[in-house]
Amino acid sequence: MSKFKFHKLAAVAVTIGFAAWIATGEFSSVGSAQTEAGTPPAEPKKADAIVRTVAVVAPPRVNHARAIRISGQTQADKRAVMTVRAAGIVAELPFKKGDHVKAGDLLLRLAAEEKEAAVETAKALLAQRQAEWEAAERLSKGGSLPKLQLDSARSALAAAKSQLQAAIAELERNEVRAPFDGLVDKVGVELGSSVAQGGQVATILDLDPAIGIGEVSERDLRYLKIGDAADIRLVNGETHRGTLRYISRDASAATRTFPIEVEIPNADGSIPAGMTAEGRCARSPPTPSFCRAPW
Repeated sequence: MSKFKFHKLAAVAVTIGFAAWIATGEFSSVGSAQTEAGTPPAEPKKADAIVRTVAVVAPPRVNHARAIRISGQTQADKRAVMTVRAAGIVAELPFKKGDHVKAGDLLLRLAAEEKEAAVETAKALLAQRQAEWEAAERLSKGGSLPKLQLDSARSALAAAKSQLQAAIAELERNEVRAPFDGLVDKVGVELGSSVAQGGQVATILDLDPAIGIGEVSERDLRYLKIGDAADIRLVNGETHRGTLRYISRDASAATRTFPIEVEIPNADGSIPAGMTAEGRCARSPPTPSFCRAPW
């Protein structure tokens, strides 16, 4: 019994001592106490010695272009299908396919012997009527010819002039001349062949500049304007620089798209008409809109 009481007393003493130690708070200042006593603190680990710096960095601002993809093709700036205004036999054909012509060059002439004769007859008649009018005018001034006869001579002279002009115009209908500088792309007749009035005889193309045509959607229309630069890439891989020259203001009823045209310098004629072209038009604010390859 005395032994049991001893253990109980020992337990109570230990509990009281432990509580007193916790109450003093000495356990939380063991490290500082050692430092004050002259004992150097433990060396910090290497990882704890790294100095970490936090900073705010402004990200760079980059303008991104709005890409507009367009599919289309090339075409000639001017295209003319030449026809004859009179029926006849081809007497002259000075140009062939692939030749370059200047505005006003003769492309074809029909045989017209009777029309040439009509011009000569009209010239002779005009000379006669001119002489008659001059004689009548002299007589009228001398009082030997009535004024009515002088008026008749003047009318005959005017009719002769009109007849000559009509004969010359009819003769010129036998000629076909180039309306502009260009390339003879097609020739549909041969020397000596017969041609009916209105028959097609040749096709003239003006390929400088070449034109890239396509259609832009109604949502992207506001990103384009006349004068924008454009890079055109043809289906064969060639890339050419051009300028947007036309934007239609009338949408296609079927597709609700607007036709556009890009003008491409083509002095050497290397860009043919009808070649497939693809494109990507982009606008980078605040700079003007800009079309970039591929086109």
